[in-house]
Amino acid sequence: MIDWLLHIHLLHGWLPTLWLCLTAAVLLITLVMQLGAKHRRKLLFEILIGIASGALGYLVTWLLSDVFVVFGVSLGYRVITVISLGLASLGYLIAALVMTHAGRRVVCAIAIPILVLFTLLRVNMVYGEFILFSSVFGVPVYSKLDTDAVRHPSMTVEEWNTLAAAGKAPHHPATGEVRSVDIKGTISGFNPRAADIYLPPAALSAKPPRLPVLIMLGGQPGSPDRFFTASNIAAVLNNYAKAHNGLAPIVVSPDQNGSTRNNSLCVDSPVVGNVESYVTKDVTNWVKKHLPVASSPTEWGIGGFSQGGTCSTQLGARHPELYGHMFPIDGEIAPTEGSRESMIRRYFNGDAKAYEAQIPVVAIKQHAPSTQTMFSAAGDQDARSIGNMHAIGGAGVDAGMTVKTVVTAHSGHDWNTVKTALNPGIDWISAQMGLGVMTKQLADYPNITVVTP
Repeated sequence: MIDWLLHIHLLHGWLPTLWLCLTAAVLLITLVMQLGAKHRRKLLFEILIGIASGALGYLVTWLLSDVFVVFGVSLGYRVITVISLGLASLGYLIAALVMTHAGRRVVCAIAIPILVLFTLLRVNMVYGEFILFSSVFGVPVYSKLDTDAVRHPSMTVEEWNTLAAAGKAPHHPATGEVRSVDIKGTISGFNPRAADIYLPPAALSAKPPRLPVLIMLGGQPGSPDRFFTASNIAAVLNNYAKAHNGLAPIVVSPDQNGSTRNNSLCVDSPVVGNVESYVTKDVTNWVKKHLPVASSPTEWGIGGFSQGGTCSTQLGARHPELYGHMFPIDGEIAPTEGSRESMIRRYFNGDAKAYEAQIPVVAIKQHAPSTQTMFSAAGDQDARSIGNMHAIGGAGVDAGMTVKTVVTAHSGHDWNTVKTALNPGIDWISAQMGLGVMTKQLADYPNITVVTP
C-alpha cells in the first residue's frame, strides 16, 4: 500500500485529473448554495473580493519574481498566473467563510485545503519538479548498484560498432538501468548523499566498450534522484542507445550540496565542504575504477540544471584536463548565495580573487585557448537565463570553444526546459564524444530554436 502511494504520478494521470474535478466541484457548490435571491448581493461581493485578491496576488508575485528577483530567477508567467488564480479563489472562499450561513461555511472550510493543494499541484505541473510522491518525501527511487556485476571494458567504441555491423556485438539488454551508489568523499572529506548512475545497454554486457561519461548535476534545492526523475533522462538515453547499437554515455549524477538546504556553490569552502574536490577527484576516481569508461577528457562532459548548470560551467571551464564538454541548462552567470560580499566572506575567507576565479566567464578566459565544446539551453520564458547563456557562450567562442546554444519553447526556469533540451543535447554531445553521428540536425528537433552566442 505504501509503495503504491509513493509511486503515484503527480504530473499526469488520475491524481491531477481527480483533484481538478474535486476543486471545481467544491467551488461550484459554494456558488450554487448562494444563488438564492437574498444571498446574491453577498455572492457578488465575495466574487469581487476574489478578483481583487487575485489581482493583488499577481502584482505582488510579479514584483517578487521579476522586479526584486527574490527567488534568484523569474518564476515565469505561467506560475505567476497559477498562483494569482489560486489566490483569487482563496480570497473568494475566505470571504464566503466569513459572510455566509453555517451550512455553506462548512463547505468553504473543506474547499480551502483542497484549493491550496490543487494550486501547489498545478505549480509543480508547470515546473515538472516532483514526479512521484516519493520524490516529495525524498524516498530513494533506485536500487543499489552491484559494482561486482559491472565488467571492466574490453574494447573500444569503434570495435563494438564493427562487431554490431556484423551482427556479432556482445549480448546486451534492450534498455539501460538507473542505479544508486554511495561515492565517498575519500579525498575531499565531503559527506554526500547517494549518487545515481545510468548504465546504457552496452555497459551491461559481459564485454563492454570504454564508454564516454556525462556528469550531470541537479539544481538547488534538489538531489541526484530529482535529476533523474524530473528530467526523464533515462528514457532519452535508452532511445539514443536504441539508435546506436546499445551505446550511450554513462551518466553519473553525484550530490554537490549535501542536503536540500545547502548551496555549496560547487567550491571548496568552510560552509558546506570541499565540493569541487569531491566532484573532480572523488567522483572521477570512483567512476574510472568501477565503471567501463574512457579516460580522455574528449570523452568526458559535465552538465546540469540551474545551480547544477552553473556548477558545470565553473568546473568544466576550470578543469579542461577532466571535461572536454559542458552541458549547462538555465545556469547562472556566477555562483550565487546571498550578496557578493557575503559569499566572499563566508565561502572564500575574504579572498575576492578566489571568488572571481569561480565565475564561468572569468574561468573560461583564464584557461583560454580551449578546445572544449559547450551545448547550452534556456527556456524562452526565462530571459535572465537566456542572457546568461549568451554571455557564457560568447566567452566560450572567444576562447576557441565549439558552442551551440538553443532556446526551448513554452518553458521557463523549470524541468520542462531540461526535458526539451535533453534530446538534442545528448545527440550533439554524444557525437562530439565519438559515439556516432547525430540522428538528425539540431534545427529539426521540436520546440527548440538554435541561436548564436
